[in-house]
Amino acid sequence: MFTRRNFLKNAALTTAGFYIVPRHVLGRGFVPPSDRLNLAAIGAGGKGSSDIANAWNNGANNVVALCDVDWKHAKNTAEKFATAKRYSDFREMLDKEKDIDAVTISSPDHTHAAAAMAAMQRGKHVYVQKPLTHNIHEARTLTEAARRYKVVSQMGNQGASSPFVKEITDWYEQGLIGKAHTVHVWTDRPVWPQGIPVPAPSAEQPSDMAWDLWLGPASPVGYTPAYHPFKWRGWWNFGTGALGDMGCHLMDIPYRVLKLGYPTEVECSVGQVFLKDWSPEWIPEGCPPSSYVQIRFNKTPKTKGPVTMVWSDGGIRPFHPDRVPAGDYLGEPNGNNGFLIIGTKGVISGGIFGKWAKVYSKKGEKIESKLNNVTFPPEYNHQVSWTEACKAGFDSAQHKALTSSFDYSGPLTETVLMGNLAIRSYALRQAKKEGGFDYPGRQKLLWDGPSMKVTNYEDANQFVRRQYREGWTL
Repeated sequence: MFTRRNFLKNAALTTAGFYIVPRHVLGRGFVPPSDRLNLAAIGAGGKGSSDIANAWNNGANNVVALCDVDWKHAKNTAEKFATAKRYSDFREMLDKEKDIDAVTISSPDHTHAAAAMAAMQRGKHVYVQKPLTHNIHEARTLTEAARRYKVVSQMGNQGASSPFVKEITDWYEQGLIGKAHTVHVWTDRPVWPQGIPVPAPSAEQPSDMAWDLWLGPASPVGYTPAYHPFKWRGWWNFGTGALGDMGCHLMDIPYRVLKLGYPTEVECSVGQVFLKDWSPEWIPEGCPPSSYVQIRFNKTPKTKGPVTMVWSDGGIRPFHPDRVPAGDYLGEPNGNNGFLIIGTKGVISGGIFGKWAKVYSKKGEKIESKLNNVTFPPEYNHQVSWTEACKAGFDSAQHKALTSSFDYSGPLTETVLMGNLAIRSYALRQAKKEGGFDYPGRQKLLWDGPSMKVTNYEDANQFVRRQYREGWTL
């Protein structure tokens, strides 16, 4: 195959008289080999199908290898890229396919970090689905590794490349709501089972599924369709709950606009589960049916003072703030997802990716987005921008212009996962009945961001990272 990697290798061996033929000489529609990436996908079903297809960009790049543990689930991608070599173990793929330039990683949360690190160590550029990682330590490690290995990185929160982001940023920079002090973010997730008893393993697993590879670094459990596909999100062994699913989308704009950094503290309350005799049960293995989380940040140059961010899921949304008329919707038209940035003189409201954005300004006027009826390319060219940056290189302007490189998305993911740190600590205290049977179990956690450490409840630090099972490393 005449590929970018082979082209560059051969070009380096030519004499000084070699020159590249201009693109227009090659003919309309021809993409020279020097402009093509060799792409591979780790996780080719579900969201992975659109990630690799968008990066392929209608033939602008080559898809040379695919990795998945369930080819029935990834059937459409395998058929679309029929010439790509197929693997079940990404480690084997990365060792054998030397010509891979860049990798999309769209597996369940618990294998993101191991797959991304394996690719980066081999010099491959990486596109990793949100949330970037399963825990805070992994997010910090990947952020540092991308710099160390000088690879182009992007997290798959595609709304970061949405033109709505610039529109909202401009509204804020114009001072239409004054200086922000409070943020609300909410979602209707989970839309998968949460707050249920731990499922028992099925009698047998599908013969065409590599279950042990699907488990990856997670603690070993038996197969059950209650985990795969999609329902894994509600179990800490694999997923990161509603926060992990939607936090990197919905927190992104306020986090970006206000230039927030590491949180300083976090506190939560969660929905209880009543399984029998109207007695509350605590299931530390699983995410709760709903949660309400408060995260605090220090003052930034963009804010009035310290900022309070309130997250809620399970259908719980904030109430109308001052300046928003009673009949106006918050976030999305159905109110299921959204964010509010509340300032000293006004309010910005928006939905996922910043769509349906509105500003209620200091003058009492409402300004609505001019972009709601505009047609945009698939996922705002989030994957395409990453591939163009891969071609330009680590030190390029294209890489610096990416909207969710790990330098940004790593700290964002850490912030999202701070909520889960509080939720898991809450469940731990309840399970241990610390403070007596009637003690509510809630405790504000104080956070040392640079050190990645809870300073006032040592037991919470066990959730900052996880112990990988034998045979798996970061």
